[in-house]
Amino acid sequence: MKKIVLLLLISLMASFTACNTETGEEIIVIVKYKTLPNKNIDALASMERLIEEVEKEDHFVKIKLHVDKEDNSNILLYEVWNDENYYKNQHMETEHLQQFKAESEEFLAGPPEISYWKEHSVYE
Repeated sequence: MKKIVLLLLISLMASFTACNTETGEEIIVIVKYKTLPNKNIDALASMERLIEEVEKEDHFVKIKLHVDKEDNSNILLYEVWNDENYYKNQHMETEHLQQFKAESEEFLAGPPEISYWKEHSVYE
């Protein structure tokens, strides 16, 4: 009886973990922006408003917003999502992201550079 209960618990935990993400692993998205001269404050304000909306999306895990210490016109987003397909499709079509893209012509030098990563290992 104990073995059956243990097997059921292990199965339940495994299925819960598997249901936690559709792809089975998180996707790391690195987004690099270059602002127009003297527009970094406008860019950061707009990005912060955007992130407030992005945080409400399904499959969002976290975003870290970085500014280059030597050149504040370089902005980097480190994003973590638990569904790559969602990020590349539904997220890219959200109203708030489309609005940001339209506004960004006033403060960005061009489209961002986007790359996709998977976590290999963590050292802390």
